[in-house]
Amino acid sequence: MPFTPDLVDELNILARFDLASPLHGLKIHKTAAPEVVAATQRLHAKGLLTQVDGGYLTSLGRDAAENAQAALTILDSLPMAAHG
Repeated sequence: MPFTPDLVDELNILARFDLASPLHGLKIHKTAAPEVVAATQRLHAKGLLTQVDGGYLTSLGRDAAENAQAALTILDSLPMAAHG
């Protein structure tokens, strides 16, 4: 299953969370880009965020954010020649 634009938007929201501090949440304002607002609403509907406009990660949301951020770190740090 490839990443759809909607899933990429959701991954970008999850990447914004500071996993070092569970007391730091996100507040997505109504004036944010429509795709950011929609992605945040979808994450809430999926049970990953506590509020429709962000809030805090749920337990499942934390798992998803940890995995998303780990994948981003791996993909962003490997040089292209490492696969050759």
